[in-house]
Amino acid sequence: MTLNSHSFRKLPRKIPGGSWKIATERKKSSMPVCAITGKMLHGVPKARGTEMSRIEKSKRRPERPYGGMLSSRETRLMMTKKAREEL
Repeated sequence: MTLNSHSFRKLPRKIPGGSWKIATERKKSSMPVCAITGKMLHGVPKARGTEMSRIEKSKRRPERPYGGMLSSRETRLMMTKKAREEL
């Protein structure tokens, strides 16, 4: 793996001799957000692709309908909306 790939970000660091050097570190992922409101999702880890695939499935997202896609409030609204449509 090369450190020149776009999965690493480049940071200027001052080293003890007083000069500057470019250090590389893995990029941090953004927090998962609700598809409707854009608010942060709770119960979903903040991880990138390969890190997320190593996490066990039950810890990747909440075990409910639309878990990991919609916030709990929007899920409740969606379920009541669907229930009313079926009547």
